[in-house]
Amino acid sequence: MDFNRFDWLAQRVEEAIDPHREIVDPHHHFYDGGFLTYLAADHLDNITGSHNVTKTVFVETAACYDMALPEHMQPVGETAFAVSQADVIDASDGPPLAGIVAFADLTLGDALEEVLDAHDATSSGRLRGIRHTTGIDSSPEVPQGHGNPSHQMMGTNQFRAGLRTLVERDLSFDAWLYHPQLLEVAELAAAMPELRVVVGHLGAPLGVGPYRDIRDQVWADWRSSMQAVTAQPNAVVKVGGIGMDFLFGMGWADLPVPPGSEEVAAHWSDAVRFCIDAFGPDRCMFESNYPVDRETLTYPVLWNAFQIMADGYSNAEQDYLFSGTATRVYRLD
Repeated sequence: MDFNRFDWLAQRVEEAIDPHREIVDPHHHFYDGGFLTYLAADHLDNITGSHNVTKTVFVETAACYDMALPEHMQPVGETAFAVSQADVIDASDGPPLAGIVAFADLTLGDALEEVLDAHDATSSGRLRGIRHTTGIDSSPEVPQGHGNPSHQMMGTNQFRAGLRTLVERDLSFDAWLYHPQLLEVAELAAAMPELRVVVGHLGAPLGVGPYRDIRDQVWADWRSSMQAVTAQPNAVVKVGGIGMDFLFGMGWADLPVPPGSEEVAAHWSDAVRFCIDAFGPDRCMFESNYPVDRETLTYPVLWNAFQIMADGYSNAEQDYLFSGTATRVYRLD
């Protein structure tokens, strides 16, 4: 996978279909070197370059940990890094970074409180949730999540105890997992109805490794499992991640020219509209997942594709999809 193919991406230029629709981008990252760099200046170019982005939410990605701290406290360094980028954005009078979803190991027990206190103090009032990635698969061709996941992790007493701590602090739980694990998150949401559960990236219908050649079965399993998640009113879904060729296997990374928004919408519209109709627009939020979705898509193409896919919904329903649900779930008011 390559997230830095700028000359290739530059071949696809689009103007915003609707430059006036308010957008709250509830899922983006920052990186400082390594396999990619994405800092405040890059982010500002995107969120002010085409569409009407008014606020954003930073989500952890295991970048810029403070290795001088004890191991369980090191993720607080990423929150400090995100705040440093937020300060640059504020100084430029750009759309504010209004929320932070940080990482804390939910199996820590009593030490979890210390980590959450530090995240809260460091976040300048922006802490809104915790993402503990649990994505794991038996195939070595499927990347393992960076949260040291194990099979059936979300059902353990230690993990559930950590989630109860989030409830006490009015923090959401961002669930990043793969579609064979969706029934686990449905069970979790049913067992903890007071917890706000945010299912990331469409519930990750895998299209790589052993799933590449059984796409019909993947979609059938995904739909059935997502229906179980929709039955839990405390669960919402982030509709995005649609540029991640390395997980979903669209084949776009191998094209001579990046796909345009019409092609993206044609590929994803059935899955996206299934989610919107099953959950309801007030439990769905479009997300950029940038710069990870930069593997195949520019920022304007992403939001244009969402605007195409949302075209059949009412103005009020689109308000939920593009800004309202994210604002409510992450308490951005």
